[in-house]
Amino acid sequence: MLRRSRERTARSPRSSVVPDTCEHLAATVDAVDPAPHTPGHCEDCLADGADTWAHLRMCLTCGHVGCCDSSPHQHASEHFAKTGHPVMRSVEPGENWRWCYIDARLG
Repeated sequence: MLRRSRERTARSPRSSVVPDTCEHLAATVDAVDPAPHTPGHCEDCLADGADTWAHLRMCLTCGHVGCCDSSPHQHASEHFAKTGHPVMRSVEPGENWRWCYIDARLG
């Protein structure tokens, strides 16, 4: 079941304190990343015979590599919609960030 972070939903509407992260991102901090299924390639684009994408993202639950929302097929977001796996990270050289789809938070 997909739920927003308890931290986020428990906040009072009057609270001005916004947490630095969410429980999904926090769970990935010390975790070992899974091995990417298709390093350097969007898994779904490869399966479809396509080879055009803007940037790649990797699911931190299972290692699925998908193309970003600036790409024609947006396979990373599609993977989240199908699986509910909450956090992806950039696999672009020089980038070191993660995105939680559930809480729409960058980490």
